[in-house]
Amino acid sequence: MKSSRKWMFACLCMLMVVLTACGGGGNQTATGTGTAEAASSNASGSTSGSTDTTESGGDPVKVVWWHAMSGELGTVVDELVKQFNESQDDVQVEAVFQGTYDESLNKLKTAMGSGTGPTMIQTYEIGSRFMIDSGAITPMQQFIDKESYDVSHLEENILGYYTFDDRLYSMPFNTSNPILYYNKDAFKAAGLDPENPPKTYAEVEEAAKTLTKDGMTGGSFAIYGWFMEQLLANQGAELLNNSNGREGMADQAQLGAPAAVSTLEWWKKMVDEGSMLNLGRKTDDTKKAFAAGQIAMTLDSTASLRGIVQAAEGKFEVGTAALPKPTEADAGKGGVIVGGASLWMLNDRPEEEQQAAWQFIKFLAEPATQAYWHVNTGYFPITKEAYNEDLVKENLEKYPQFQTAIDQLHNTELTPATQGAVMGVFPEARQLTETAIEEALTGAASPQDALDRASAEITQKIQEYNSTVAQ
Repeated sequence: MKSSRKWMFACLCMLMVVLTACGGGGNQTATGTGTAEAASSNASGSTSGSTDTTESGGDPVKVVWWHAMSGELGTVVDELVKQFNESQDDVQVEAVFQGTYDESLNKLKTAMGSGTGPTMIQTYEIGSRFMIDSGAITPMQQFIDKESYDVSHLEENILGYYTFDDRLYSMPFNTSNPILYYNKDAFKAAGLDPENPPKTYAEVEEAAKTLTKDGMTGGSFAIYGWFMEQLLANQGAELLNNSNGREGMADQAQLGAPAAVSTLEWWKKMVDEGSMLNLGRKTDDTKKAFAAGQIAMTLDSTASLRGIVQAAEGKFEVGTAALPKPTEADAGKGGVIVGGASLWMLNDRPEEEQQAAWQFIKFLAEPATQAYWHVNTGYFPITKEAYNEDLVKENLEKYPQFQTAIDQLHNTELTPATQGAVMGVFPEARQLTETAIEEALTGAASPQDALDRASAEITQKIQEYNSTVAQ
């Protein structure tokens, strides 16, 4: 039985390495986008509920943490590790950058079962299904239950993504969702109310037409699968069957359903009319065009807010608005899905080492730590009390645009649609979605045909993956 399980898991890993290499991770890599200047004060280094984890002989227990935070984000990670290590003598954490999310996950697949992997790893949210199916992790719920750790101080809508069958499998770390950014000065010049941004598809379309003049185009949305996922969730639509894979393994994609088709038709209509530019798949390209005043509206992550506002300083005022919904009647439906990554515990490490990593994970979730993380990166605090920290209050005064992101998160009702879809081939599925969007926007295929084709391919890949997982 054990040899059969190992053989099946080996097949699963090999399949996933191939699929990830083919599909890539789209735009969702942690490369420093949305980082911020250093804050004036550091988070405290206390740890709550610590237990004695010191190895025999008095040496601290070493915890190796693989992460995907590069650039300024990596600098913030190193600072948090330094603060934790200096705050106590029992545990010493070593943070090791492993490249993009895809690269890091592929390295983990290679290391699984060899004893050469880390104690804990940061994995993007779309890798959750694979991490659970791998059998290589210790669910975070195990540590929570062991000491009755109170999770009520954490954001429910963030915990929701990483909770399966009422068990929290990983601890949220860096979290974001998309919002609409707009040029307030351009709105005013076009006779639009800069304090009343568009809320529906029709309002976005009308505003884009009005704003398209004098060398400026109404807007541009990067061809990013994450945006399509979000626009569907925002109207309560699910990407996969079986309640987005939350009530049993999903085996059918639903990308060709009316909600997705009508959304892509709306997007394509604006491109065809010339009120929306198609700048391709890179979100950096739309950010640059927005900062240069070439476009008046764009979609981007909340984690990019600080960088977007700073890039526009001295040129125009940046406004932020919630993700648009199809109609006013959809106002009470759906919401946003959290993006980003979480922390997973590997079960092939000694129990003492896992317990030491748990102490570090609790430190990362403390209000002061989360305040420091939020202010220096732009990611949401996962801890509610972080908003009471002076550091966060001062940052919100300086960047009031972030209130949109906070409200959007808190106004989201947790449902299978807003929890987010889960499937073992998500990176490739996102790439196939982007190909479909690209085909539709360029006229190579109708939105219906492009999405139907992508949906069929995603379904096939899901079923191939599912066949390698022991049920």
